[in-house]
Amino acid sequence: MYLTILLIYVAILLGVGYLTSRNGASNEAFFSGNHRSPWYLVAFGMIGASISGISVVSIPGMVIASEWTYLQTCLGFFFGYVAVAYILLPLYYKLKLTSIYEYLNSRFGSSSYHTGSMFFVIAKMVSSATKLYIAVLVLQHFIFDKWNIPFGITVIICVAIIWLYTHRAGIRTIVWTDTLQTLFFIVAISIMCYEAWQLADVCLSTFNFRRLTFNFEDWHSTQYFWKQFISGIFIVIVMTGLDQDMMQKNLTCRTLRESQKNMLSYGVAFLPINFILLLLGSLIIVYAQNYGITLPDAPDKIMPFMVSNVMSPIVGICFVLGIISASFSSADSALTSITTTLAVDIFGWKNNEKQRRMLHIGVCVLFAIIVILFGYTQNRSIIDTIYTIVGYAYGPLLGMFAFGLFTRYQVRDKLVPLVAIASPIICYIINLISTNYYNYQWGYELLLLNGTITFVGLFIIRNKQHTNH
Repeated sequence: MYLTILLIYVAILLGVGYLTSRNGASNEAFFSGNHRSPWYLVAFGMIGASISGISVVSIPGMVIASEWTYLQTCLGFFFGYVAVAYILLPLYYKLKLTSIYEYLNSRFGSSSYHTGSMFFVIAKMVSSATKLYIAVLVLQHFIFDKWNIPFGITVIICVAIIWLYTHRAGIRTIVWTDTLQTLFFIVAISIMCYEAWQLADVCLSTFNFRRLTFNFEDWHSTQYFWKQFISGIFIVIVMTGLDQDMMQKNLTCRTLRESQKNMLSYGVAFLPINFILLLLGSLIIVYAQNYGITLPDAPDKIMPFMVSNVMSPIVGICFVLGIISASFSSADSALTSITTTLAVDIFGWKNNEKQRRMLHIGVCVLFAIIVILFGYTQNRSIIDTIYTIVGYAYGPLLGMFAFGLFTRYQVRDKLVPLVAIASPIICYIINLISTNYYNYQWGYELLLLNGTITFVGLFIIRNKQHTNH
């Protein structure tokens, strides 16, 4: 049954890929979708790309350890989207960028440009690998283990499917496939939440919403409200506004105004979907308590356990479909954006279609290898893993863009890579010292520290003359 669903799903994606590439498969279509994407499709599709299958697995499980405190971060997300819409998007449209890191070239120079591009490539490769890893685990458990197919082969199959429907028209195809995949994802989690509500046997008037309370008391905690709220704002700024993956979709819109409408609509939709996922986790806890069920210790194993052992087959189908939809939606755009960044920023192949295609294949192969390696090392809550990667790898990007936007100084461009590399290392040392000697644990706000250190480093290596930007 699950194999049939997968085959039908893949056939739909390949069909969309064929239809969107009929009018040609140029670099312009691959990189920018010819700037003809309807903003509402981009907005809807970005929901699935941002939330990913990890949310279905990790967020419900997070309720046990940290109750609803993740909602504090989600509240900050919306204000981050406002900042992206009215600060960064006007800049990108004004400069008519294909890769957003071209801004660093015009502002500081080639070393800064290549440094920003490579930080994105490394961070995106690793964080996207964690997201696809979830989809592979689900497919392995529900389909491929029964055929004795190894984990590594499952990874190769998944990446090959993504390459097949994106290799011709790239981002133009992804705008449409992401829309379908987001629809599948939302329907799936809604059905799962409805059945969990039925199983838990609770009504709205008696359900304990104590878990909705926020943490305003313990500022040492990583779940302190203002830490998570402010971090949520900057997580969106870096993971959306300074991320080629997310911005590449926005820049396919016809005009700046349409792109801004897309960003704000997408930002509003983010909160209710995470609310549903947290509610799903709470209902599972209520059910387990009522019927004396022992849930797995690892938060990321709770949802697979419930789907496999408690919930109905229809929920199993929704679970598999939801995770595959969201994970493919995230991975396909990541591979396209990484290819774009390498082709445009690193190798200068913006107009060479043959080299771009070969590069796309190489990126897919490397991505598959990382997912396979990740499968042997992953043992933490994956959503926390991603935000840790964001804190260390995207922090220098935050500092570089902030320095470029809010100061008029030029910098000694050749020294920028040293500052960008030193900043995460300093952050790591500070985190160790504060945890071991001052009982203070850095959470998502590590991103702000990293960006600040980069900003200060750039100020130290500044030139005395001002830029005209």
